[in-house]
This record gives sequence, structure tokens and C-alpha cells, in this order.
Amino acid sequence: MTRYRNALPQLSNDLFLTDGGAETTFIFHNGWDLPYFAAFDMLQTREGRATLYQYYMTYTQIAEQFGIGLVLESPTWRASADWGAQLGYTRETLANANRQAIMLLEEVRAASRLEQPMVISGCLGPRADGYVVDQDMSIQQAERYHYEQIATFANTAADMVCAMTLNYAEEAIGIAHAADRTNMPVVISFTVETDGNLPTGQSLQSAIESVDEATASYPSYYMINCAHPSHFAHVLRKGGRWLERIQGLRANASCKSHAELDEATELDIGDPVALGQEYAELKQQLPRLNVLGGCCGTDHRHIEQVATACLPLFANTI
Repeated sequence: MTRYRNALPQLSNDLFLTDGGAETTFIFHNGWDLPYFAAFDMLQTREGRATLYQYYMTYTQIAEQFGIGLVLESPTWRASADWGAQLGYTRETLANANRQAIMLLEEVRAASRLEQPMVISGCLGPRADGYVVDQDMSIQQAERYHYEQIATFANTAADMVCAMTLNYAEEAIGIAHAADRTNMPVVISFTVETDGNLPTGQSLQSAIESVDEATASYPSYYMINCAHPSHFAHVLRKGGRWLERIQGLRANASCKSHAELDEATELDIGDPVALGQEYAELKQQLPRLNVLGGCCGTDHRHIEQVATACLPLFANTI
């Protein structure tokens, strides 16, 4: 049963953690072969399910250690129709995989001793490549494409949905419309290039404002993911009320560009301590920033450092 769908606790000013880079953790640290970065496919085996369960429990233990809330993102970034078809899933088996992902997070939440809120989020990914806009859709096409996965989550215990690594505004608007139709809270997370703009060249500010304008500000909040703080910090220094809409950050460990990461054969974990300090600096520019996790190359070590650096900035959680 959903707990927080009607009142997401992270909309407060309290600090919430989320996980790190799940797919890079499974591939580089756990030795999994993940075609198309499709972590949800691990649910098909007992070993894969156990790996996923332990992965999430690691982050519940970090949240317990610091006494702060947690957002659990399901491993379903690739569990939409086009990607599922490439992996041999039918419409029915794909829907079941999405449901199983949420059920796994229910088990994690039930087993955890965390006293603070633990939010279950159904994760969505872009229809095409997360780095390159090579299959851009209209708003209507995006709504039709993503509706089925969102509707599946709406019939589970998921408290919300979160669309990550989006690289153009029309897809984000379509996702927000689909979430609105199913009465699901939605979070929109954009990725940016090293210049701080979306891969289309659109500014982050323009993307957020265009989604809000087209959806009557339906998204609960916005995030930035799959980019290093050095890629976008300068954009945030310009200021403006739009910054109040950014509440989440899942940065990459590496300073490399998307193109460089695509070609890399070894994982660049960067410097966890330095990343934590960069998050704390970004908090000074983003007054509402309170949902903190990681993306490519990050793991529990990075999230521990992020919590260490940022928790003192949340006086009411100490």
C-alpha cells in the first residue's frame, strides 16, 4: 500500500538521501552484464534479486546511520516498451517486471529499521539515448509512450514516479501529462552537458520553466542527474526564482563529458570527499535542495560523504 502519494515527505525542508549509480555499481563492482543498462532484468533470477535487495539495504543503513529520510528509486530506468522489447519482454512481462521492482522496495522498506520516512519511487528513463537527442518526440507522443509504465506504477505501492536523464523538454512535458492523468506525483530530472545546457542546447532554466508553463507546474520538483557539479554550477550562480524548483541532485562522480564516459572502459569514481563538499557548496545556491544521491560512478562511499558534508546545513534534522 502506498504511504506518501498524497503528501510526499521530501517536500519539507528535511534532508533525504537516495542511492548512487545503480547500474555502474552492478556492472563494475558486482560483475553483472547489463545489456542497455537494464538493471530491472536482474529481477528475473534469484541471484539478481538478492543483489538488488542488498544494494538497497546498504542505503537504508546509511540513512539509519545519519537519521535522515530516504527515497528508494526502483531499478526500472530501462523498463519501458522500446527497451523491454529489445530484451525480449512482452507488454505483460514488462508490466510484471515493473510491479516486481516496486514489490522488492516494499520488502526493503519493511525490513529496514529506519524511523524516518522511506519513499518508494517508480523510476522512468528516456525513450531513447539519455545522452543524445536522436529520437525526439512531440509532447503527445511522449505522453502516449510513457503512460503505460506510469499507469502500472499507479497500481502499485509506489508513492511517486521520477523521470531521470531527460534531455529535452517535450519528453518531460509528456511524462508530466501522463503522471497527471494517473494522479501520480512526478519528479523531472534533466541531464546537462559540460556547458550546463541540455543536449539540445536549451538552457536548464528554460527547460524547467517551459515544463512548468505547459503543465501548470505539475511536477512536484525538479532534479539534475548524470552530470558533474562542475558542469552546471556556473549556471546556478545566475540566480532566479526557477532555482527554487530544484530539490534533487544525483551527480556523476567523474568530471568527464557524456561522450568520454560512453567510451570509457574503466569506472571513474572521482573523489567521494570532494564530491560531498561540492554538494554542500551547491546547497548554498539551491535553497530547496534536499534530495541527494548519485549517478554514474557513485556508490555508498559517495553518498556517505554527501550526507556528512550536507547534514550540518539542515539544522532542523540534527
